[in-house]
Amino acid sequence: MTIEFTTPPAEGCIDTQVIGDVLLIGINRPAKRNGWTPAMFRQLAEAYTRLDAEPGLRVGLLHAAGAHFTAGLDLPIVSEYLKAGGKLIPEGLQDPHDFGTPGHPRRNKPVVAAVKGICFTVGIELMLGADVVVAADDCRFSQKEVQRGLMAGGGATLRFAERAGMGNAMLLLLTGDEFGSAEALRLGFVQKVVPAGGELEEALAIAQRIAAQAPLAVIATRLNVIKCIEQGQAAAVADFDEIAQRMLASEDLAEGVRSFVEKRPARFTGR
Repeated sequence: MTIEFTTPPAEGCIDTQVIGDVLLIGINRPAKRNGWTPAMFRQLAEAYTRLDAEPGLRVGLLHAAGAHFTAGLDLPIVSEYLKAGGKLIPEGLQDPHDFGTPGHPRRNKPVVAAVKGICFTVGIELMLGADVVVAADDCRFSQKEVQRGLMAGGGATLRFAERAGMGNAMLLLLTGDEFGSAEALRLGFVQKVVPAGGELEEALAIAQRIAAQAPLAVIATRLNVIKCIEQGQAAAVADFDEIAQRMLASEDLAEGVRSFVEKRPARFTGR
């Protein structure tokens, strides 16, 4: 597997590469431990927006150049940008944190994240905004905003408690303490831990298995799970009949039945 990275400008960039049905989205500022700048946020939002817009893409894979996923925000640059009234995610683009806020379309397609080395602050929030996370066994995590006079504003205050319970969330959010890959797995922040160096290969294998399934069913399943988390079980159950009718009328359902009868892998088209 050959992953291509450009030579990044000083402010960093987001590189994209297509492998089959998977859009690889690469964080590229390794000289600064992939510290985030406004330009990187905008390009990341553009990549996520592309994922949903292009029919040939079925799954995103968020990863990073260099030894580390990210050390977090380049705080001097980002703080000045925000003080001047700048917006990290321009309106009309998808917010990679996937909050579903006004002005930012909700993501439909799944994203797998491969994290390694240092994964601080916004790095944790971006991986929690993904759907499946594979972590190298050498990861160091910390949601350290309180150590800088900030509140985590990219989803940690929402998703830590959702995944790990209030007590665990408060312990990590109010201290900024570091924790490792094994603890992240225990808390439900990551789904798999693999030896360092194997995280991207494992994440790509998962992304490709997802991409091989019926795209309409994958999207419907993902959104129904999110609706249950955000709006409750009754709201999710209320959509079951309408979703079933759409699936029953799809070409993919017919192909799924044929492949079952013919005892062969299905060839789904997303229609």
